[in-house]
Amino acid sequence: MIPGTEKMADLHDRLAAAALRDGLLDIAYRTIDSPVGPLLLAATERGLVRVAYDREDHDAVLAQLADKISPRILHEPGRLDLAVRELDEYFARTRRSFDLPLDWRLAAGFRSAVLHHLPDIGYGQTASYAEVAVLAGSPKAVRAVGTACAKNPLPVVVPCHRVVRSDGAMGGYLGGPQAKRLLLDLEAA
Repeated sequence: MIPGTEKMADLHDRLAAAALRDGLLDIAYRTIDSPVGPLLLAATERGLVRVAYDREDHDAVLAQLADKISPRILHEPGRLDLAVRELDEYFARTRRSFDLPLDWRLAAGFRSAVLHHLPDIGYGQTASYAEVAVLAGSPKAVRAVGTACAKNPLPVVVPCHRVVRSDGAMGGYLGGPQAKRLLLDLEAA
């Protein structure tokens, strides 16, 4: 262990506890290893607000959260224990849907409507962008569905990976094609 590391960890823990106690912590975050690579998880007191792939640049995501929600952000893994447990269960194939509270403030308008319908696509199933547009109440908004999926602040948990092209091809994915394929294969097994 590097000299002073234990003292720094203890200081961090005390500062995090004080920030939480005094209402100075608006966003807690942590990273986890997963089969689709490192994931950044961020939560507010309302619930999980952001899941970010490594390719999104975790530092940039935290900066965006500071701009859009609050600069009072702290590495506080404890607030994300439920999210970590549910994601671990999902990746272990023992969980098919997520029950944790979600903070939807990063999605608005039609994008929010699309994202709220994605959990209706069952585990191991897929739906086309066109089918999701119908579910969201705007059958002609196929491209807007693609944009909503591409800007999903809660990938994996809100399953945009289950949305595919009408011809059955995978289409794009925020986490990249390998991550989308892995998630679809995981659910198909």
